[in-house]
Amino acid sequence: MTLVGLVRVSTDKQNVDRQHDALDPICVKVFEEKVSGKLAVADRHGLSAALDYLRDGDMLCVQEVDRLGRDTLTGLMTLAELFERGVAVKVLTGVGAGEHKEMSLLLELALVLASERRRDIVKKTKDGLAAARARGRVGGRRPVMTEALTIQAVALREKGFSIRQIQPHLRIGDGKNNGKNPSTGAISQALRDYDNAKEASA
Repeated sequence: MTLVGLVRVSTDKQNVDRQHDALDPICVKVFEEKVSGKLAVADRHGLSAALDYLRDGDMLCVQEVDRLGRDTLTGLMTLAELFERGVAVKVLTGVGAGEHKEMSLLLELALVLASERRRDIVKKTKDGLAAARARGRVGGRRPVMTEALTIQAVALREKGFSIRQIQPHLRIGDGKNNGKNPSTGAISQALRDYDNAKEASA
């Protein structure tokens, strides 16, 4: 059995090092894609290339099951198509960790939990930002850390990233600093404001 790896993130700004660190040492080849996990298999160049490379008896390897699909439905459809093609899947970490040759309740549960976790992070972040705006200053310069950037920062922090590790993944979308990374101070302040607002609204 040969392991063939798949690394996926949704955008060019996201870091793939953590996935490569897990897959590169154990896989004969690792395919990478920076596309939405909501796309069909045929529209995902990395996954399609991995499937073309796989031979009978090989196994597709991912770090976490949600690398195969960003939400529950897409993940289930992707897994169903892989199993129909006779492709086995190895998941390294998380609820669905293990080797799988067919759909199981464990895989379904892993996808549901991953999707719920992402929705929970986004909801809490938006709630915290709304509370911060309700208590915030009126006027002044537009903050560098927008709601979207703060949501990204919170999600990365949830994965264990430090502020310095978060910084390269964030890009300012407009104004004179368009395309630049926000400062670590701005990121730290945005995270503090988020945490304080969440506490206040709890």
